[in-house]
Amino acid sequence: MRIEVDLDLCQAHGDCVVAAPELFDLGEEDDYVTVLVAEPGEELRVKAERAASDCPVTAITIVG
Repeated sequence: MRIEVDLDLCQAHGDCVVAAPELFDLGEEDDYVTVLVAEPGEELRVKAERAASDCPVTAITIVG
């Protein structure tokens, strides 16, 4: 699995950070989310998918 974030869509709502703080971060000075683990193990799939579904602008894609 690979996590991708479309930075053109991201509006830094931070819902992904709430859903999966081990996978995403939102810097205090950034306007975008940072993917901390682009290719996490399967044990984090549920959290990654939750983060993607919680994104209000659908900027997160889970591949694979």
